[in-house]
Amino acid sequence: MTTKPKARKFRIRRTTPQAEGATARQAGKAPADAAPSLSAEAETRAQGSAQTGTPKQETSPMAGQVSSAREVATSQNIDDIRKEGLTGRQLRMARRMAQKHGLAPTSDFDAVRLLRAKGIDPFQPANVLELVPGRDGDGSGGKQSLGQIEPKKVQLPQTVPQRETLPSTELTPAERRAQEITRIQADIGRRRRRKLMLLISRLTAFVFLPTFVVGYYYYAVATPMYTTKSEFLILTADGAGGATAGLFSGTSFATGQDSIATQSYLESKDAMLRLDRDVGFRAHFSQDWIDPIQRLGPDATNEKAYKLYKKYVKLGYDPTEGVIRMELSTADPALSAAFSERLIEYAEERVDELSGEKRRDAVKTAKSSMEQAMQQRRDAQEALVELQTASTILDPGSEAAAIQQLISTVELQLQEKELALNIQLNNSRPNKARVEALRSEIEVLRAEYNKQKARLTEAADETGSLAAKSAQIQMAQADLATADLMLQSALETQRQSEIEANKQVRYLTVSVLPVASQDPTYPRAFENTILAFLIFSGIYLMISLTASILREQISS
Repeated sequence: MTTKPKARKFRIRRTTPQAEGATARQAGKAPADAAPSLSAEAETRAQGSAQTGTPKQETSPMAGQVSSAREVATSQNIDDIRKEGLTGRQLRMARRMAQKHGLAPTSDFDAVRLLRAKGIDPFQPANVLELVPGRDGDGSGGKQSLGQIEPKKVQLPQTVPQRETLPSTELTPAERRAQEITRIQADIGRRRRRKLMLLISRLTAFVFLPTFVVGYYYYAVATPMYTTKSEFLILTADGAGGATAGLFSGTSFATGQDSIATQSYLESKDAMLRLDRDVGFRAHFSQDWIDPIQRLGPDATNEKAYKLYKKYVKLGYDPTEGVIRMELSTADPALSAAFSERLIEYAEERVDELSGEKRRDAVKTAKSSMEQAMQQRRDAQEALVELQTASTILDPGSEAAAIQQLISTVELQLQEKELALNIQLNNSRPNKARVEALRSEIEVLRAEYNKQKARLTEAADETGSLAAKSAQIQMAQADLATADLMLQSALETQRQSEIEANKQVRYLTVSVLPVASQDPTYPRAFENTILAFLIFSGIYLMISLTASILREQISS
């Protein structure tokens, strides 16, 4: 740790201060102005004499207090030098001058401090003649100007003249730079404030004001709506027939189509019109105490009423559980529960109609098949009856066989009678009566034989037509038998279809009953206001980015 050197203060007084002051006043200068010039001249002569080795010239003492160079160096610090705003050129000049005088500064500012501590002005421009040695050969290096050698400055404590510190009209470069920086900073601040005000005004016009209007509507104007929630599901009867029905029975896939169809019906315009006819849906939302945005005009069309219906009647179907969730909102909680119950009744009727239609579709095919089988059997029976009626011989083959058998019998009897007649004729004394009787029988038998032969011949001629008729009759009988089998199968199918149709019955069960709400559910003022703020902010941001991009494209 080093301590600053201390120096005693001493004062030099001039012998004739009044005379010099009077002389200065006569010359038109103030004493304060004359003191610096005298001190500078004395300092220059002292330095010159010290460097050249010439003795000091006697000078008249000057008035005023003089501080030592060491005290000045002590009071001067580097921070004060930094605040002067010296340029780089001045600092480099100070370092060169310090090196010239044999000083060892640690920095440019320290060079300025050391030079000032030695009593040397670091920024005084050096004369070229100072670098040239004198011509008297003594090697003193003194100045030579116009045949006159000026002594160098003596590095001894000099007097500090009393100067009047008056404000100067000229500004240093550091002050001018600080002034410019201040003016630029003020301009930047002014522009920033102007842009900030413009941004705040735009945000107020496009974001804050619309958000305030929306929030005011939701908090002060909007009519509170009461919501009634209910849940119901569609189930099928146990023991549904068929492998596919048994696979999906007990799951939501078994009634998925019915649930979707029921949901679509409840969301349709038909359900809205039916609800309006039964409980007055439009009349409720057309009341005067409902806010104008949610109110339905008295002369509103069905499309507007249906749009409002879809807004306040929300249905959702969960395919994993098979549950239909319904949420209905009205301005009256009791009426909301009544609307929900009525819509559930509509859904139940629709489910019954859908299941009844399925049952009718399942039995309808079986009934039509049975009716067709009955008609085919009837047609086959009528064809058989017609064939049997058109033909006189029921069985031509049997008829021909009978004729052939009859002819054989008659021929056998004829042979027997002829044999008996020959036996009687071979007697010596034949019995005439017996012979005549035999001859009569033989004639009768021969006539019968010829008759049967004729019938057999006619039957042989008609064998083709009789065979064709016989084949037709047999085919008609086969068709009748087939029709009987088809009729029996159709009856069995119809009975089975009726059983299956009874197993395909669907019914609606309500898992969560509609209960009137005590507190309003809508509007959700805070959430809706925040959502409106985000929407307006997003719109403003997109418009701002678009405008910035277009401005940049146009300017480029």
